[in-house]
Amino acid sequence: MPNRLAHETSPYLLQHAENPVDWWPWSPEAFEEARRRDVPVLLSVGYSSCHWCHVMAHESFEDEETAGFLNEHFVSVKVDREERPDIDAVYMEAVQAATGHGGWPMTVFLTPDAEPFYFGTYFPPAPRHGSASFPQVLEGVRTAWADRRDEVGQVAGRIVRDLSERTLALGMPGEKEGARPPAAEDLHQALMGLTREFDAVRGGFGGAPKFPPSMALEFLLRHHARTGSEAALQMAQATCEAMARGGIYDQLGGGFARYAVDATWTVPHFEKMLYDNALLCRVYAHLWRATGSDLARRVALETADFLVREMRTDQGGFASALDADSAVADGSDEHAEGAFYVWTPEQLREVLGEEDALQAAAHFGVTEEGTFEEGASVLQLPDRERLFDAGKLASVRSRLLAAREQRPRPGRDDKVVAAWNGLAVAALAETGAYFDRPDLIQAATDAADLLVRTHMDWHARLFRTSLDGAAGSHAGVLEDYADVAEGFLTLSAVTGEGVWVDFAGLLLDTVLIHFTGPDGSLFDTADDAEALIRRPQDPTDTATPSGWTAACGALLTYAAYTGSSAHREAAERALGVVRALGPRAPRFISWGLAVAEALLDGPREVAVVGPEDHPATRELHRTALLSTAPGLAVAVGGPPADGDGAGAEVPLLAHRTLLDGRPAAYVCRAFTCEAPTGDPEVLAERLAGEA
Repeated sequence: MPNRLAHETSPYLLQHAENPVDWWPWSPEAFEEARRRDVPVLLSVGYSSCHWCHVMAHESFEDEETAGFLNEHFVSVKVDREERPDIDAVYMEAVQAATGHGGWPMTVFLTPDAEPFYFGTYFPPAPRHGSASFPQVLEGVRTAWADRRDEVGQVAGRIVRDLSERTLALGMPGEKEGARPPAAEDLHQALMGLTREFDAVRGGFGGAPKFPPSMALEFLLRHHARTGSEAALQMAQATCEAMARGGIYDQLGGGFARYAVDATWTVPHFEKMLYDNALLCRVYAHLWRATGSDLARRVALETADFLVREMRTDQGGFASALDADSAVADGSDEHAEGAFYVWTPEQLREVLGEEDALQAAAHFGVTEEGTFEEGASVLQLPDRERLFDAGKLASVRSRLLAAREQRPRPGRDDKVVAAWNGLAVAALAETGAYFDRPDLIQAATDAADLLVRTHMDWHARLFRTSLDGAAGSHAGVLEDYADVAEGFLTLSAVTGEGVWVDFAGLLLDTVLIHFTGPDGSLFDTADDAEALIRRPQDPTDTATPSGWTAACGALLTYAAYTGSSAHREAAERALGVVRALGPRAPRFISWGLAVAEALLDGPREVAVVGPEDHPATRELHRTALLSTAPGLAVAVGGPPADGDGAGAEVPLLAHRTLLDGRPAAYVCRAFTCEAPTGDPEVLAERLAGEA
């Protein structure tokens, strides 16, 4: 019989609805049940495309004996970390503090008061490599709860006190003047820190496993734009090329896997996440904007097309992820990681014939020994020289992609997450604008419409997720408000529709009212959200921009469009934490550094005034969008009906008039505007100057 998860909407929870474990969703009723039965709570946190979550589920949660023990001695609670990032953040902080590392599946044992006292991640079904088995862990926790209850309570109390005493400093220690945003020297020190960690041979930062450093790349591109630093540009270019040539990038279908298990970008962990691909699509588009790189253009467009082709839902939003695992194409029920993506020389011959297969193997790095498992290879582009001409390569890729489409596809998590859709809106809008792809701009608009219709209520409060067009019950967190606002503001810059600025303003007002502390620091959850053992608060960037740094960026951009001093001051104050952390840990607050680059540059503001269908208006608008000025705010609108621009849809357009009856662009920075120009070359020169 299905358990209680059968009534949930999260695809991850539904995957466990028929486990013999008597799962509960996170709820007051679950903890009341634990209190009534006087048993501890097993909290298991994961997500649908998590490979080791599937492994532990198959080994332990589908096992009748293990399930029976859990049902007798515990209340078991299952949480989708993508649906409830607040719960995940609080207990992951405890796991990392206690063990020095974390990951998913996350396994935490709690008292009926939700206080943690024992931690882990994946536990095997039998002892392995010096690790206790899951049954041994369960028996140990059961015994401790029965025989050493006072000790358990003391441990839980100490952990909760430690978490509650952790505070975040907005500025540098000992400063009397309060938090100040980063200065140019702070950003230079952050650049030096990234330089020390840069892998000059293989690109990226650090060793294995190696994650796409999306936010660090954005910082490097903005730093180059502001200062002219060639070192920053070279690190960005080298990393983007290495990733695009590696196995982490899908050489047939476009899009990036979550990370590489090695330091060479060769073998990926095959799951594909919406947030990675949205962020990387935008990075490659920005790299093309800065350099004109053909590779960057190709990868940006292929990634955008992947998002629309494989991640778009029927409602116009974007699904969360594609699984790493898929069924093996042999008629069995066996699933394997990467089965959909890898190739052997024999498989190439079956599709392409002998001659083309030999060339394809050389072109994509497919060997008899293989680069993955059982003689299979992950497709790469190991050589810089093309082994095919463009037409032949297109034919080979098309045939291989068509053959791959006949394989069993990886599962897709159709849950629409507000924050990640906001990132996708921004990426698709800009990519569509740069490369004259109105279909991509329309896809961005459709996703933004869904966010307004389904995720946003009349009080400008967001729901975190939706599924099949129905909003979930969980409240949005800070990253949802920040990333959706960022997407709306970017969409307005591209389309000229001021309503998106208005929607962004509503969301950012909610940030100021419900997510901002008295000292200007930002919390991950609203002040009226469900109370956990700690109100989560973390400015550091992980796989996505933190809610904190994303909010800084959106607040700063909104202030540029509207002139709101309250929003700009909030951004400046919250950026104080970037000044404290940036020089010491630049990889972990890279989006904050990118926002700080925009602040130091102004950010500059461009108001383009002219009839929408006038060629000069379109050329000035495109010139502005293609500027690399960090955080540039662009507004475009028709000539004012009242003659002086008052009452313009976007305040940045107010009081802007035509120039001798022709379209004009106004460039402003730091409350000072230059004379209007109708010449795109003059506009480009004004926006190219270093701050």
